Amino acid sequence: MKELLDKLKIKYNDIKIYERALTHSSFAYENNVLDNERLEFLGDSVLGFLMTEHLYLKFDIDEGKMSKMKAKAISSDALYIYANHINLKKYIKLGKGEKNKGPNEAIISNSFEAFLGAIYLDKGIETTKNIFKKNILPYLTETLELKDYKSLLQELIQAGGKRKINYRVLKEFGPSHNKKFEVQVKLDKNIILGRGLGSSKKEAEQNAAKDAIGKVEYDNKKVIL
Repeated sequence: MKELLDKLKIKYNDIKIYERALTHSSFAYENNVLDNERLEFLGDSVLGFLMTEHLYLKFDIDEGKMSKMKAKAISSDALYIYANHINLKKYIKLGKGEKNKGPNEAIISNSFEAFLGAIYLDKGIETTKNIFKKNILPYLTETLELKDYKSLLQELIQAGGKRKINYRVLKEFGPSHNKKFEVQVKLDKNIILGRGLGSSKKEAEQNAAKDAIGKVEYDNKKVIL
């Protein structure tokens, strides 16, 4: 933990609060200590405030557009990006079962929020804002460009009538610390639209939807397959 704090140049007062921030519930249960869920709740609000302030001051746009930008900038996918840039997963404490699998995207994203909550409690808003500027804002463009291919495919399919799409994991492979998933997306349970690979089910589903979009023709609001 000290390694991470030193890397981020945080002159901490209480290192225990940061350790708690990166304590997953599985580890807490096995070791009878507090988990990071309350800090995650706090960090979510802190990040939401800082992002709202930044978007308000930086962009002269209406409330609706700001809301959409904010939603992307603080989404779980965005949090995962921010967390990876500081290699947060290296410091997350997991229970035995979770440790064997390795932290998934949700655990990493939630831990990042908890970590921000810990910084706020330990060092106050100015230090938290400084971390926000140095470790979140440089990657804001990347997060705002994230595309939700699943939603786009859903909109495209529904434009052609009330038809259903579903995703199915075809296989999981690779070592536990670097597992890969292959997902298939189907239309009306029998028409294969696309396939995708990813390091998580979520990523594989997005890639399957992306693959499907490239194969779907759209003409006069009718989907032709």
